[in-house]
Amino acid sequence: MISARFKSLFILPATVASALLCVIALVMAVTGGPDRLAWWGAAFAALPLPVIVVRLMRAPVPRASENAPLALLVSSGGAFLAAWELFIERIAGWPPFVVAVVALVLLLLYVFWYSRFGRITTSRLDVGSKLPAFTVTDLDGNEVSSETLAGRPAVLLFYRGNWCPLCMGQVAEMAARHEEFERLGITVALISPQGAQHTRQLAERHDVPFRFWIDNDLSAAKSLDIALAHGVPLGAGGGYQPDTVMPTVVVTTAAGTIVYADQTDNYRVRPEPEIFLAILRRSGAITG
Repeated sequence: MISARFKSLFILPATVASALLCVIALVMAVTGGPDRLAWWGAAFAALPLPVIVVRLMRAPVPRASENAPLALLVSSGGAFLAAWELFIERIAGWPPFVVAVVALVLLLLYVFWYSRFGRITTSRLDVGSKLPAFTVTDLDGNEVSSETLAGRPAVLLFYRGNWCPLCMGQVAEMAARHEEFERLGITVALISPQGAQHTRQLAERHDVPFRFWIDNDLSAAKSLDIALAHGVPLGAGGGYQPDTVMPTVVVTTAAGTIVYADQTDNYRVRPEPEIFLAILRRSGAITG
């Protein structure tokens, strides 16, 4: 709980700090001086984190690499250059090295701490078991039971909200294949604790025959043990509540039996539709 609260306060200040460190390092590198090479190293160390965040916000994607190897390579290479100039060449002073190390630490925290939920897989979504019944509301404010999914194979996507670029990329990826889901007789339900206004905006944006459901007060997520307290980061804006859901994909047969449940522990890692479509075919739930 404490870790989640800290995480909600991390990403905005960390991104801003990394961007400022990068600008400072670039200015110092361009203005010259004997330690300019070390400052270039500091700039490269600070660059990856703001680039990652800005890229995600400008162009949402359905998934990203779990450990961001390219970003880590660039940042650690920059820190190594600053360290070389300080300890080996003995040309640079401590400031560029300190900037590089701070920037690298912020990136490491993002990749190996912030991106992970510390999630314990819930037995409520065990493969082979029946999907536990839960109640949500639709865009008209009507109560809807998950039992209305019975009779057709279903894909339930629990997403964090419109503020999450990877969730939006995942929804867009699903929406792009809506004709295939319909042809195969698969019902797709998109479920989020965000308010009706945000969910309606998402439904209007994609205009696909999915079920856009709202999990008020996270009642469904809590019943399935996939709720996340303090999961909405500082700076999300839009009047979102602080608690959200851990990204989860559940696939059921027409009888409501769970045949696949992705409970990722890393918000950057999401399953591709081909994975659960293949499982549905293998289980005999769909053909074609």
